[in-house]
Amino acid sequence: MAQVKLRYLHRKTLRAFLHQLSKLAFWVVADVEIIGKENIPKDEPFLVVGNHFSFIDPVCFVRIFSWKLEFVGGAAMPHAPEIVKFIPKLWGYYPLYRGTGARASLRAAEEILKNKGILGIFPEGGSWAEVLRPPRPGTAYLASLTEASILPVGLVGLNNIFPLKFGKRPKVKFKIGVPFHPKKITGRGRERRRQLDELGHEVMRKIATLLPEEKRGSYSDDPEIRAAAEAFEDYPWEDKLEGEVVGEVH
Repeated sequence: MAQVKLRYLHRKTLRAFLHQLSKLAFWVVADVEIIGKENIPKDEPFLVVGNHFSFIDPVCFVRIFSWKLEFVGGAAMPHAPEIVKFIPKLWGYYPLYRGTGARASLRAAEEILKNKGILGIFPEGGSWAEVLRPPRPGTAYLASLTEASILPVGLVGLNNIFPLKFGKRPKVKFKIGVPFHPKKITGRGRERRRQLDELGHEVMRKIATLLPEEKRGSYSDDPEIRAAAEAFEDYPWEDKLEGEVVGEVH
């Protein structure tokens, strides 16, 4: 973990600047309301999880939290415009190369949480739809290893920002839920996988409560909304290998 700290210590000033810049940027383009800031844990490690409907979702986490926030996320950003792809690299994050297992980045993420850090992750694994979808296994895996508390966040209205409309600032809400501690995973083999899958779904259900009903997708109480969301449930990178298997901190 010492190496991880050294890699990121020099980013403190830059991250503090980016945090302030995010406040200005959101003020210019949107009418932002942050709900539930009192729910953010203090003096303890936690895992921040949120819905992933827009390429600017990570910037929302930067807006809400401090420079200490670390990220794991997809190495490639297929749905983000080229002009904004430099921002995650400026902040610094642990790239997950889809299809590889991304063990190096997951180990680094585990160390962050075990050393009282803050880690942001989007369980769906990509922003290819605007309704909630089933999670990838990484979030539950990290939560089970570290037993860190999980802080759900609902990001609402971001897809109304672009294209920018002169003189109009769409309403955007960042809804911070109540943190919870996951149940301890005790099973082995198939039973362990079942328990991890259930933990992943529990995480998504917590996020769903922070979203409008029509955005809850696979976790909606409305059967018609769930049925419509089935078209987006397949993971686009299920049988693909992404990028280089290097596991380096970017």
